[in-house]
Amino acid sequence: MPIEGIFSNTIELLGKSIDLRAKNHNHISANLANAETPNYIPTAVSFEGELSDAMKSQSNLGGGRKPATHPRHIPLKGQAGSISTVEGTVVQTPAPGIGRDGNAVELEQEMGRLATNQILYNASVQMIGKKFDGLKVAIKGQ
Repeated sequence: MPIEGIFSNTIELLGKSIDLRAKNHNHISANLANAETPNYIPTAVSFEGELSDAMKSQSNLGGGRKPATHPRHIPLKGQAGSISTVEGTVVQTPAPGIGRDGNAVELEQEMGRLATNQILYNASVQMIGKKFDGLKVAIKGQ
């Protein structure tokens, strides 16, 4: 049985969330590194909406029952709108007050984003760990 069958979409969702949070971390780190670069506009990866839409799309397709298909139809796995296709969108996140040199990075704002992103990343990692711990307990029977 594939791992998706054991946890439904949970593992795939958490894995994709971790990947996208790592990508977002790189953008926020670049913002911090360029805090004194003239005319630099900070960026971030926005993906929560896309991930939510993909989850809704998959739950509508699955909904507890498989859609009726012909054996020769192309499988739904990996189709547009699935969790695996979510890549996030790079958006500009300038501070409200742009400096005289055109730099739009506000250190406090970026540090807050970095901390929030790190907390959510760690939470996703812990949730995956708990899922596998539960599976390990079920296998060992303890």
